[in-house]
Amino acid sequence: MIRRDADASGSADRGQSNVVGVALLLAIAVIGIGGLTAGIGAVVESNAAAADASSVADGFDAALQPTETTGYREERVAFTGGRLTTEERTLRVLNESGVVATVAVDALVYESGDRRVAYEAGAVVRGRSGNSWLHDDPPITASEGEGGVLVVGASALNASDGTTTGAVGQSVELSTNVSHDRRALGNDSYRVAIETTTPGAWKRHFEDSAGVASASGRQFPGDDHQSVVATYRGDRTAYLVVHDMRLEVGP
Repeated sequence: MIRRDADASGSADRGQSNVVGVALLLAIAVIGIGGLTAGIGAVVESNAAAADASSVADGFDAALQPTETTGYREERVAFTGGRLTTEERTLRVLNESGVVATVAVDALVYESGDRRVAYEAGAVVRGRSGNSWLHDDPPITASEGEGGVLVVGASALNASDGTTTGAVGQSVELSTNVSHDRRALGNDSYRVAIETTTPGAWKRHFEDSAGVASASGRQFPGDDHQSVVATYRGDRTAYLVVHDMRLEVGP
């Protein structure tokens, strides 16, 4: 009889252990599934943000073409979420005496999470400071080597006031009405300075550009951000072409 009571007690203990074990396995499975779901969600969200950034970069490139446009132009840019804003930016041309021309070019900036696309000074820049690159180059050209010609295209947004906040299925219209003003700056040694929050992309671009001797950083009084300054080799005949875009952003 004593043996039978002991066997019954052991069976009960084993039954309770089995129940606890199953419960623990279920809990671990639920936690694992939850973590997997969160991981998949993060990947999906990251991929959507990357797709949006690529779509916006291509949209900026197609819609904002001041060097190829005179008069009215409109294009739509689509993204699933994010924010479009305009920010102040300045382009300067300098010679040995100092600043000879200043243009308020400004920037159209798209941001969604850690993704960023900016149209500034005629270029489309992707990424943030420390990890940025040019999706489309600015309209600034120069002869190879010493001397020659320098043409500085300054694409000025001249945007109407307002901010567009993105939503799911957001599509915005970028409208421009472009006019051009060409100014001869004469023969001299020149530098071009672009105010930007992504200096790395601009510095690499200028270092790889024809006629540029060096590219460095400089903070100009009154600017919110540092400028990248490209120094061109030798004396050049320079021209400044301001492309006044009169940008409007609408739904």
